[in-house]
Amino acid sequence: MCGPAMFPAGPPWPRVRVVQVLWALLAVLLASWRLWAIKDFQECTWQVVLNEFKRVGESGVSDSFFEQEPVDTVSSLFHMLVDSPIDPSEKYLGFPYYLKINYSCEEKSPVNFYRWKIEQLQIQMEAAPFRSKEPCMAEEVCSMSWYTPMPIKKGSVVMRVDISSNGLGTFIPDKRFQMNINGFLKRDRDNNIQFTVGEELFNLMPQYFVGVSSRPLWHTVDQSPVLILGGIPNEKYVLMTDTSFKDFSLVELSIDSCWVGSFYCPHSGFTATIYDTIATESTLFIRQNQLVYYFTGTYTTLYERNRGSGSWIRVLASECIKKLCPVYFHSNGSEYIMALTTGKHEGYVHFGTIRDGQVSFEMLPRQWSVCEQIGVTTCSIIWSEYIAGEYTLLLLVESGYGNASKRFQVVSYNTASDDLELLYHIPEFIPEARGLEFLMILGTESYTSTAMAPKGIFCNPYNNLIFIWGNFLLQSSNKENFIYLADFPKELSIKYMARSFRGAVAIVTETEEIWYLLEGSYRVYQLFPSKGWQVHISLKLMQQSSLYASNETMLTLFYEDSKLYQLVYLMNNQKGQLVKRLVPVEQLLMYQQHTSHYDLERKGGYLMLSFIDFCPFSVMRLRSLPSPQRYTRQERYRARPPRVLERSGFHNENSLAIYQGLVYYLLWLHSVYDKPYADPVHDPTWRWWANNKQDQDYYFFLASNWRSAGGVSIEMDSYEKIYNLESAYELPERIFLDKGTEYSFAIFLSAQGHSFRTQSELGTAFQLHSQVDVGVVLADPGCIEASVKQEVLINRNSVLFSITLKDKKLCYDQGISGHHLMETSMTVNVVGSSGLCFQETHLGPHMQGNLMVPVFIGCPPGKRLAFDITYTLEYSRLKNKHYFDCVNVNPEMPCFLFRDIFYPFFLIQDLVTGDSGSFQGSYVLLVVGGGPTLDSLKDYSEDEIYRFNSPLDKTNSLIWTTRTTRTTKDSAFHIMSHESPGIEWLCLENAPCYDNVPQGIFAPEFFFKVLVSNRGVDTSTYCNYQLTFLLHIHGLPLSPKRALFIIMVSASVFVGLVIFYIAFCLLWPLVVKGCTMIRWKINNLIASESYYTYASISGISSMPSLRHSRMGSMFSSRMTEDRAEPKEAVERQLMT
Repeated sequence: MCGPAMFPAGPPWPRVRVVQVLWALLAVLLASWRLWAIKDFQECTWQVVLNEFKRVGESGVSDSFFEQEPVDTVSSLFHMLVDSPIDPSEKYLGFPYYLKINYSCEEKSPVNFYRWKIEQLQIQMEAAPFRSKEPCMAEEVCSMSWYTPMPIKKGSVVMRVDISSNGLGTFIPDKRFQMNINGFLKRDRDNNIQFTVGEELFNLMPQYFVGVSSRPLWHTVDQSPVLILGGIPNEKYVLMTDTSFKDFSLVELSIDSCWVGSFYCPHSGFTATIYDTIATESTLFIRQNQLVYYFTGTYTTLYERNRGSGSWIRVLASECIKKLCPVYFHSNGSEYIMALTTGKHEGYVHFGTIRDGQVSFEMLPRQWSVCEQIGVTTCSIIWSEYIAGEYTLLLLVESGYGNASKRFQVVSYNTASDDLELLYHIPEFIPEARGLEFLMILGTESYTSTAMAPKGIFCNPYNNLIFIWGNFLLQSSNKENFIYLADFPKELSIKYMARSFRGAVAIVTETEEIWYLLEGSYRVYQLFPSKGWQVHISLKLMQQSSLYASNETMLTLFYEDSKLYQLVYLMNNQKGQLVKRLVPVEQLLMYQQHTSHYDLERKGGYLMLSFIDFCPFSVMRLRSLPSPQRYTRQERYRARPPRVLERSGFHNENSLAIYQGLVYYLLWLHSVYDKPYADPVHDPTWRWWANNKQDQDYYFFLASNWRSAGGVSIEMDSYEKIYNLESAYELPERIFLDKGTEYSFAIFLSAQGHSFRTQSELGTAFQLHSQVDVGVVLADPGCIEASVKQEVLINRNSVLFSITLKDKKLCYDQGISGHHLMETSMTVNVVGSSGLCFQETHLGPHMQGNLMVPVFIGCPPGKRLAFDITYTLEYSRLKNKHYFDCVNVNPEMPCFLFRDIFYPFFLIQDLVTGDSGSFQGSYVLLVVGGGPTLDSLKDYSEDEIYRFNSPLDKTNSLIWTTRTTRTTKDSAFHIMSHESPGIEWLCLENAPCYDNVPQGIFAPEFFFKVLVSNRGVDTSTYCNYQLTFLLHIHGLPLSPKRALFIIMVSASVFVGLVIFYIAFCLLWPLVVKGCTMIRWKINNLIASESYYTYASISGISSMPSLRHSRMGSMFSSRMTEDRAEPKEAVERQLMT
């Protein structure tokens, strides 16, 4: 072994990869402990790149992530695995890429800082060790990497990769990477990868970045695979990344840069600068001057057909667009964007909708402009914020009243009802706070001479907090009453705000200062410039960190996974470098607190430095956390590489290809598991190994003796779904609540010093009270409720707060699983801890005392209704005393006899937790289609569905009935449950299953398409369960006419056969006699002919004697042959 250090993977300059979100990939590395034997004072980190199959094992290479279809490169290998638990007849495909994982270590000082973790469908894969293909003089290995398949899931283009070690050897912190699909790449004629939006530039000139003002990074949160950032002066250049700026590309956009002006388009000059850039899941938007363009990427995983753009498309060509405003969250299957106009359509908003890659704009309001509806002569919309859950636009409007000064209002416009409402008049001047941290705006306070200059609105959809920002900061939780935050100086002006949507907000001013705010609190902290920043930058420069320099320019500030990041251009010795770095908010606040509040106490002959701790507690821990999957709805699979039958344990190309095929098949089983008939075992992987589990010991014997085919051993237990994840001692990223569901946990706080006091109340004994208090803030207290119970642990100087969050069953009707959920939140605050409490961890300081969790009310994702065919068959056999299946048995769809009572049962299956239980709620069952064969199935119209299923039908068209008396409110349909007496099949005269012609000698069959739904009839859940399945019924009766016709035909045939038999019996002797006579005549004729022949040969005798002899001979012969003839017949013969 040449050495413990691994070679870092990655290209010599930044390259583009690919982007989009929905599920996470977890890679767990298993390696020899010797490879981890790295000195503890080294800082080690993970490195991740993508490799195509043909480049596995090569060093220093990476591939762009834009191929999206599975490839058939592994099926031939599976045919060789004859003695393995897999089914060789199945189709095994592979993904186009492998994930190559390295780690690198650098010499550093003992001061180390690390980070991150999170996400919804996950696959946990163990990486396979693979030796590098480079020449090596060592006996075993010089360098190596780990490989896993890089899965691609339909419907998702954003993937997050979490890398963690097996815990052996040097501590390497977990690390997250974004590996997203880039739909803005293509291959040219030479098979080289290039951008479709423009031409990639490789020279990052300093003039593009040095001294340039920073700009916001706008995109759809957790949905945008490719991020785009403009603002490069006088150039149509943008920065593009598919890895959240881990690497990036500078691209010159292929737009015409034309300037179209008119008398209604005011402009001061032309520039090539790309001002506003917004990234959505599949589409990029830019604004250059007053022109708007968009480009749709090629994402075959999102759409059924290719909808990528061939070039930039200009929209709103006749409009003057002064600003683009982003919408951070998708809703109702669409993403949104807003364009603010100037000129002829001042006072209107162009509201853009992006659905399935198609872009459309609508001008709002639909009738009168905002100016006309608020009653002003002129106005201008400065900013627009869209609240998707309320279908509401919040507009910041600047109004002019004749010669009076400008005034600003907040206007609400409902896009569904087209109603506009004036919500709030912003004060003309900034209030006088008089030393207070905040001030409630009531209209009676005094004001300064500084005019308010609002620039934008920010709304957090989780906690309903609204901020109006400019040279001030106003906060409101109900859109009516606003609080002025006095910590932000009125001499500064906010340029943009970076939002985490998890309780933290970063503010960037026009002078590039950075401020920090915890939502719900009233303190605003200055991060840069500050004393804390000076301490931090000094330490980093002393450590010679490559992420810091004395001359640097911030390009943007943004949140990623609740962490604050900067994109910064560094200048070192006339060399420029663009880097992404973490803003250590906790570290800066700690430095700032320590540099401002400390004491020097003399002890003996020296001074002792001590810091004042303003945190009300010393220890904060979360306890009694429930298992997370039930509330986070995260599905997770586990996959391990096949066991390699080689002593070194290193994998080869064949074993990696087999690993590809197994992972692909595992995810394919997940995708096809949503079928109407429930399996006997509720697990997507059950069918994979069901027929081979009994031979598991045999496969283990082959692997133990190194006799497995193909040199690999596949263990069935290595590919499974995980249902028992443990809590990570932190609140989940999100909580889903069904109807009446509750979530409980506890907070353990150890107080600072003596924090307890006794208090006596009238008529009671002394009670112990703690000065450490916890508050729970609910964004929608009318929908959810929280209870807090306090338990004082006096002997430990601690307090235990038990908190229960519960849905109140008031604010949601019913919805499809995971759709149209109500967004709200719960915030837990330890009183007096905001920005003051920190916990030291091996990853650096962590802020404590403020916990915010988004809460989603409605039907949680991953729950479904399934037809319990197993119990239905058992119960039907029990109640009907028999069960008759079809002649041609189909195990996937058993038959039911028409004359038997049908007792359907259904299951509620939780795909996340693995729970599966009988559906106890109410439901409506409808036959919505059918046909005598699978090929002749048809869907019924609404009128037919009513006639075939309603007990009110008078057209004699019912297909079924039941003795259940409960019906819907309009009595149109029966309401059933698991206790219903069953279904009786009718198939009346006008029903489609009436009078079916048999296809053979067996009774007619019919396939019913059945819809089961609990919509509007079940009050036990928020879930609108809908299940459609086929039901095979055999033994259908014939109609009376057809039955009578068949009986008549059958009777006629039978009678005819009887008459024929009787006639046959009577006529048979005569027939026999007639046949005998005919035979005698034939024989007689033959004999006479023989005689004449003989006579002619013997000679000619005398005619008389000859005649006499012939006559006698004939008479003698005739008498001999037929002695039984009557005497009269003989005499007639003689007379002749």
